[in-house]
Amino acid sequence: MSPLQKDLVKATVPVLKEHGVLLTTHFYNRMFTHNPELKHLFNMGNQQNQRQQTALAMAVLAYAENIEDPSVLLPVVDSIGHKHASLHVRPEHYAIVGGHLIASIGEVLGEAATPELLGAWTAAYNQLAALMSGHEQKLYDEKVTLPGGWSGWRPFVVRKKVRESEEITSFYLHPVDGGAVADFKPGQYVSLRIFLPEYNLQQPRQYSLSSAPNGEYYRISVKREAGSRHPDGMISNRLHDFVEPGDIVDLSAPSGNFTLRAQENKPQVFISGGVGQTPLISMLETLVRSGATPPITWVHGCRNERVHAFKTDLLAISGQVAEVEKHFFYDSAEKLAGNEYLGRVSLDQLPADALHAEAEYYICGPRPFIQQHYRYLVDRGIDRSNIHFEEFGPLSFPVN
Repeated sequence: MSPLQKDLVKATVPVLKEHGVLLTTHFYNRMFTHNPELKHLFNMGNQQNQRQQTALAMAVLAYAENIEDPSVLLPVVDSIGHKHASLHVRPEHYAIVGGHLIASIGEVLGEAATPELLGAWTAAYNQLAALMSGHEQKLYDEKVTLPGGWSGWRPFVVRKKVRESEEITSFYLHPVDGGAVADFKPGQYVSLRIFLPEYNLQQPRQYSLSSAPNGEYYRISVKREAGSRHPDGMISNRLHDFVEPGDIVDLSAPSGNFTLRAQENKPQVFISGGVGQTPLISMLETLVRSGATPPITWVHGCRNERVHAFKTDLLAISGQVAEVEKHFFYDSAEKLAGNEYLGRVSLDQLPADALHAEAEYYICGPRPFIQQHYRYLVDRGIDRSNIHFEEFGPLSFPVN
C-alpha cells in the first residue's frame, strides 16, 4: 500500500467508530442476498444476535487503526485463522467477501466514497486477505499431516450421549470410516455441522473438546439454551432434542490456540463460568494423565449445583493429584461446603495463596466474565503473557 492509501484508510476511523455496525450489517445483508450459498458457511444465529456484525465491525476498525503496522494484530489473526480453518474458509471466499465489503463501503458512504478511497480500501483488504489465507493454508497443511488428520468435513457417528447436568449433555463422536482421529492440543475445539430443516441450511458451530486426547473419539459437551428459537441454541438445542446414538454429524479437524501451556511444572489456575469449563476439563485431564504434578487451582461458577456439570468427575480426577485446590461459586444454594461460595465468581474471596504469581492462568466464559478476571489478575501484577482466555462465539480484533 502507498502512504496516501494508508492515510485514506486511517481517515475512515472516525466513521467506522460511529457507524461500523451499520456498515457490516449492510455488508452481510448484501452478501447473503447475492451469494445465499454462503449461509451454509456462516452461523446464522450469530447474525440474529448481531455478534457477527459487531465482531466484523471491530475487526475492520482495528485493522484501519493499525494499517501502518498490522503485525500488532498477528495474535488475533492467528485466533481468527483457526476459526476460519475450522469452517473450511478458502481463498475464493475472500474474493467474494472482499467484493461485497468494498461495494458496501461505497453504498453506505455514498458521495464520500471517492474512487481513491475505495481503491485504498481494496488494497488494504487484499493485503489482509493475503495474510489470512496464507496463514490458514499453513493450518490446513498441519492438520492433514497429523496421524488421523484431515481437511474439510468428516462424518462422525454419535456412539454415546451422556447427561452431565440439567443443562449440559456430552456427545461421544467416532469417525464413520473407522479410522483414527488426530490428537489435539487440550483446549481446542471442533466445528460441528448439521442440517437445520427450519432454515433449510447446513449450519456449523464450534464446540470445545471436553476430554483428553485418546486417538479414538472426540467428546463435546453442549449446553441447552433456554427457548427453542434462541439464536445460540439453533444447533445446541437440536443436538439435545433430536440427535441420538447412531446419528451422524460432520466435524472439522481440531483448531484453536487457547491451549494448555504446562511447562516446567508451573502452577496452573483454571477459571470458568458455566459451560466455559469444557476446554479446561480437557486440560486438567491431560495434566493428570501425563503424571505432571504442578499446583493446580480450579475455580468455577454457575447458577446452582443442578446445572453444575462434571462436579463428580472433577472430584475423581483431582483425587488422583494431591495438589488440586477447588473453589465453586453458586448464584443460589441450599447449603455450602467448605470450598463453596454464594454469588458470582470473585477471585478476591479465595485464600491468599490460591493465586500463584508465576502460574499460567486460563479463563473461559462470557466476555464480561473474562474482562472482569483478566483485569483483576493484571491489577495484581500477573504478567499478561501468562493469562490465556477464550470467549465462545465470533472473534474480533481486541488489542490488550
